[in-house]
Amino acid sequence: MPKIMSTGFCIPPYELKQSDTAQFAKDLFAESFRDINRLLTVFENGQIETRHFAKGMDWFQEDHTFEEKNNAFIESAIELGVKAVENCLTNSAYLSDNIPYEEIDTIFYISTSGLATPSIEARIMNELPFSPHTKRIPIWGLGCAGGASGVSRAHEYCLAFPKAKVLVLSIELCSLTFQRNDRSKSNLIGTSLFADGVAAALIAGDEADISASQLDTLPSTLHTQSTLMPDSKDVMGWDIRNNGLYVIFSKDIPTIIDSWLGDQVQTFLASHGLTTQDLRHFVAHPGGKKVLEAYLSTLSLESSMIDHSLHVLKHHGNMSSATVLYVLDRFMKEKIPSGEYGVLTALGPGFSSELVLLQWRE
Repeated sequence: MPKIMSTGFCIPPYELKQSDTAQFAKDLFAESFRDINRLLTVFENGQIETRHFAKGMDWFQEDHTFEEKNNAFIESAIELGVKAVENCLTNSAYLSDNIPYEEIDTIFYISTSGLATPSIEARIMNELPFSPHTKRIPIWGLGCAGGASGVSRAHEYCLAFPKAKVLVLSIELCSLTFQRNDRSKSNLIGTSLFADGVAAALIAGDEADISASQLDTLPSTLHTQSTLMPDSKDVMGWDIRNNGLYVIFSKDIPTIIDSWLGDQVQTFLASHGLTTQDLRHFVAHPGGKKVLEAYLSTLSLESSMIDHSLHVLKHHGNMSSATVLYVLDRFMKEKIPSGEYGVLTALGPGFSSELVLLQWRE
């Protein structure tokens, strides 16, 4: 089965404390909500302490056109994406030798927060010495599910081409979509939750040379499952207007997890002769504190199984598709015994879920 060999990141340059963003939101939204102080408890209760952004606070104090926002996305995405790819292919925590760029067969580029044609991975290929024959597969619009979906699609690619080494590159600069004049509760919640993140993962097929790996066990991707909930397009996504991207974010997402996701996971595991009791590791995208609590409830998991997800949420917030790769990195740093099972999962627009069955192997 394909193996995840390495991960890499580039933390955006501006770190903001949650207290600072709460004050920013209070100043901006106070005229629109009489109960602003009550609403601002989402900043305190979300278990986020710091987040990272491509631009400093001054940038968000002014209005920007869709063109200005998207140009800022392209500029920052290239700069941060180059560094994340470099970090992934030279990560000494996982690799004894650097992986040559020329050995990368395919790049899956994942994003939902900015537009570019040529797409960002093509622009990064002009900065780094990839083979000109590297295949490019940009995927746009999967939102928070995108990182898990990218791992799934890389898994399937490596089954078809077992000698391949594949990069999954997720670039989400959610802050650059911020709408100062959108005084909706969805935008207020988004302001308390979303952040910028850039992450890459290296996945190798069964017949690929993985001699550069220095880990005793690697997470192997065994199976995947994608699921779309019918008639749920208004749960999460973008409302695209003249001024750019306006966030759609339903308060019912934790309830949907309780009522919808549990059976999916149980059925997925049962099809491979497993139950949730066989899971030792839960690599979950932290959509928010309530989302993680809903995972525990509906799947009857031990609270410790979301510790890594909570850590990423606390220090980085919700970085859309990139977030689950940050969580995966924390699992890869553990010395996990061969044979243990895990699930990598994320939810996104559609409304949809992505599940990846993992097993650590020598």
